[in-house]
Amino acid sequence: MQPFAYLHRDGADHIDVLNGDVVTVATLADLPLPPGRPGPAALALVPYRQISERGFACVDDGAPLQCLRVAEHRRVPVAELIAELPETPIAASGGFDIDDDEYGRIVADVLRDEIGAGEGANFVIHRVFTATLDGDPLTAARAAFRRLLTGEQGAYWTFLVHTGDRILVGATPERHVSVADGLTMMNPISGTHRHDDGRDLLDFLTDTKEIDELYMVLDEELKMMAEVAEHGGQVVGPYLKEMAHLTHTEYLLAGRGRLDVRAVLRATMFAPTVTGSPLENACRVIARHERRGRGYYAGVLALLGHDEQGRQTLDAPILIRTAEIRPDGTLRIPVGATLVRHSTPAGEVAETHAKAAGIMAALGLRPAATRAPAAGRPATDDPRVRAALAARNDRLARFWLDQRRPGELAVDALTGRRAVIVDGEDTFTAMLAHQLRALGLLVTVVAWNDLAGGPAPASGPDGVAVPHARTGRVALPDADLVVVGPGPGDPGSAADPKMVALRALAGSLLAARRPVLGVCLGHQILATTLGLAVHRRDAPYQGVARDVPLFGATRRVGFYASFTAVATADILDTAYGRVELARDEADGTVHALRGPGFAGLQFHPESVLSADGVAVLADLLPAVLDGAPARPELDPVVPA
Repeated sequence: MQPFAYLHRDGADHIDVLNGDVVTVATLADLPLPPGRPGPAALALVPYRQISERGFACVDDGAPLQCLRVAEHRRVPVAELIAELPETPIAASGGFDIDDDEYGRIVADVLRDEIGAGEGANFVIHRVFTATLDGDPLTAARAAFRRLLTGEQGAYWTFLVHTGDRILVGATPERHVSVADGLTMMNPISGTHRHDDGRDLLDFLTDTKEIDELYMVLDEELKMMAEVAEHGGQVVGPYLKEMAHLTHTEYLLAGRGRLDVRAVLRATMFAPTVTGSPLENACRVIARHERRGRGYYAGVLALLGHDEQGRQTLDAPILIRTAEIRPDGTLRIPVGATLVRHSTPAGEVAETHAKAAGIMAALGLRPAATRAPAAGRPATDDPRVRAALAARNDRLARFWLDQRRPGELAVDALTGRRAVIVDGEDTFTAMLAHQLRALGLLVTVVAWNDLAGGPAPASGPDGVAVPHARTGRVALPDADLVVVGPGPGDPGSAADPKMVALRALAGSLLAARRPVLGVCLGHQILATTLGLAVHRRDAPYQGVARDVPLFGATRRVGFYASFTAVATADILDTAYGRVELARDEADGTVHALRGPGFAGLQFHPESVLSADGVAVLADLLPAVLDGAPARPELDPVVPA
């Protein structure tokens, strides 16, 4: 049979039927999208290994980047297509490639060796249910597609794609990224309520682990939106995503952008909900612990085309809750769990079973959901559920939730000044850049490993360097302020080239009396340079929001850290001047520091968790740029 695709999008009364030929291309930029008639032009199957385009680590399994070039597009009513699909029983047998005990051990390893060691806030580790189908694979796939259409609910896309050498069939809940009418949207989904565990929905909605999971992926996708939308992403939600076997929580992110849709796809490879954060290091962690390729799991289907005005369009759901079937009947169903500091091996094992349930039921590998998809009222009809969802935004940063007028947050002392942010492998720097621009600064972002002698990076539309334009070794651009940014890892490592380079940078900036701000890792580097001890925390502080004392005020801020500076006094005299510390009275951990022409913040002012983040920057940065000393009226105390 010739290649084809069936696509049903949430809420549609029809199924898009696409026919055409399939080509294999090397990169996302090679995906065919010639100007032409309105409608879909190409459907791309983007494998996880494509993330190597961004220079990120992966185990290369050779899964091809395939593209169905659309020659014919029809819309068929849902009921009409269902009537054409077989109800053939499907026979198959199989099991997980990694059993429950081994998967639980991997979860424990990641919690201890990665999250506990400061390598990131959350990571997604997958395993694969494998089986062999009896009978014709395409007939089985069409029967499974029918069952998904009639038995699943809440899917963003329900689909069947046949390329000739593989079939993908599934019901994915999650839009990765879409572009329409100039609006770019993303859809972070996290938190999983299993319908078969007897737990009350309200218990799930108030569970700290589930709440933190969603906040962390929200932050991570805001990083991506900060790079592909002109003013970053605006947060809408949260909402419930109710499916047949489980319920998720979700947000929507929206922002205006003008990038080619293929560039949007490249910049957003891949969702933190299927990788982790920070993304670049998450890819390393995945490669270390999975030690095999992912195929199309965590990749995307991407429908590219044009609208009636000739503008490019994109709709790209994440390839999860999906079965891959080969012509010989080999079946793969990859599933993963999001590991955070609260995770337990048993809980994450159970989550993988729940996530596989829908597609396994469609393939006859387990019983269908016990409750009918349309039974009862939507959960959001319950005012207690609506209140629990609304409460999640009460203490988040309004910077990302509200619309603003241009210049509304500008600070006179900062307007027109230039800042360069040194990225330590965490694209929180893209969000930080938006905040600094909102305060009036002109901002450049450069990667730590691009800094060296050489030409300055190419200029963007506002006359400053293009963020993350990795064009080779570059000189540190001239700036009124240098921000040593966040990133994963042990700040005290003598073997890590990044830490060595950042310590040298901080030392040279302080010696030259250049205004400098350190954020998270940058704060730890700055603290080390000033002579403070930096220790690994007993428990990771990943995705934690707290009210902390900060130079005479109490501020709500968000932490993503496994290391912290520690001091026994509030004032420290150094070779670079007197330093004032904002410490935790209980254990001496240093939340922030400031001195003449420099400051450090252990928390992330740019995080959605930092309700007071912009206010902290607006208060702190004018004094840093002016070289003002920390409260000279206080008596100096130099810790031993």
